[in-house]
Amino acid sequence: MRAVSDTSVISNLAIIGRLEFLKQRYGSVMIPPGVARELSALSHAAAKSRITAAIADGWLVIENAPPAPPPLPFLLDSGETEAVALALATKADVLLMDEKRGRQAARHVGLAVGGVLGELLHAKQNGLLPDLQAEISRLRTEARFFITPEIERFLLSQAGE
Repeated sequence: MRAVSDTSVISNLAIIGRLEFLKQRYGSVMIPPGVARELSALSHAAAKSRITAAIADGWLVIENAPPAPPPLPFLLDSGETEAVALALATKADVLLMDEKRGRQAARHVGLAVGGVLGELLHAKQNGLLPDLQAEISRLRTEARFFITPEIERFLLSQAGE
C-alpha cells in the first residue's frame, strides 16, 4: 500500500513513541522535501530522533513532489501542498494528513485520506495497541493534539473501549 504523509501524522506519532505503526502498516511512507524540512524543525528531541532514525532506516522516504502543484480549491501551506502533489503523482493509496482544510483539499482532488487517530484505531483493532484511550490522552498532553469529545467517543466505541 502506497502512503504519503504530511507533517502532523508523523510528528504526532513520533512524539508519543508510536511512529513504528506506520512502518508496520505501510512498509514505507513517502514525504516531500517540504514536510522533511518541517519535521527537522521539531523542538521535541525524542520525536526528532525517531524521525531521523526512520529516514536512516529507509522506510520514511523523502521524495520530490512535482514542480507544479495541483489545482486545489484553496491555499494550503507548502508542506500540505507538496504532500497532495506527491500523493497524486505516485498514485498513493492514502494521504496521511490531520489538518481539516488539507483533508478537504485532498478529497477534492480524489485522494483517500487518513490521520493519526485512524492509525491509532487501526493499531488497536489489529492488536498492536492495548488501550486507545491512553494514546488519545497522550496525544492531548504530549503532542497538544485537539480532538472533540464526539470524535473521541466514536473512536472509543469503534475500539470496543
